[in-house]
Amino acid sequence: MSDSPFLSVYGHITVDQIISIKKFPELNESVDVISKKTTLGGTGTNIAVTAARLGVPTAICAFVGEDFPPKYRGVIEGSGLISDELVTVSEYETSQAIILNNLDLEQKVIFYQGPQGCASKLNRILKDNASKSKYVHFCTGEPEYYISVMKEIGNGSASIAVDPAQEVYKMWDEDKLTRAFGYSDALFCNDYEAKVIEGYLKIGDVLSINVPVVVRTLGDKGSIAKIDGKLYEIPAVESKEILDATGAGDSYRAGYYAGLYHGYDRFESLVIAASAASFAVESIGALTKTPTWEEVIGRAEKYI
Repeated sequence: MSDSPFLSVYGHITVDQIISIKKFPELNESVDVISKKTTLGGTGTNIAVTAARLGVPTAICAFVGEDFPPKYRGVIEGSGLISDELVTVSEYETSQAIILNNLDLEQKVIFYQGPQGCASKLNRILKDNASKSKYVHFCTGEPEYYISVMKEIGNGSASIAVDPAQEVYKMWDEDKLTRAFGYSDALFCNDYEAKVIEGYLKIGDVLSINVPVVVRTLGDKGSIAKIDGKLYEIPAVESKEILDATGAGDSYRAGYYAGLYHGYDRFESLVIAASAASFAVESIGALTKTPTWEEVIGRAEKYI
């Protein structure tokens, strides 16, 4: 893969424990585990590795602890990611998530932030790859740190996307979002996150935010987007089966950048994003069975 990234991704690199149970326990109640799987995860990892496997020259810009398993570093490097800004630090252990899925595929998550959630304290600005990328995607992690990076690269040619994800309700606020949008060309959020953002900004619809691209995903109902002021509906692409929703949104983002890299316009790339997400739910773990570009575009073609 090229040494010059098309895409740079900032976000958590996480060790995920994905646990299936019949129902969520009540207070002081114990429930038995149906299945348990430990995998490489994290929003940053999921987007970056999936994009790389779809052929996109991608850099991962993130911190891990000294405990980060060598086998997972091998997965990252084996995917073709540009990883010179994957930095090991001694101050924190690697981020970890415990993900509980019930039989209805509803989720509850216990999350340890690790170094990505405290990046400002590490006194190291990772910006080399972002400075030479066409697209830069900021997802989970410390907002103030990301805004400082946006400020550093904001006068360049990179298109910057803000994607607060599950951190939006606990690490972001009106001031941070407003400052981030000042550097941004795109916003990604799901329906729940959109409502949180609307509450912070005291607006009726997240699609009214003044950035060129706003994408609001709606699960199995597809997604809606505003591109240069025009509204689009993007259909959900049908999966063969649904086993685990973990990482579907991350695959969506990776599919979007893969579409752009392979020459499709932004609307077409969002349909391709939906196709990539349709593969993610067919296996347990976001990176367990990522599709090829040929598989993604093959499934997307009838929807474009």
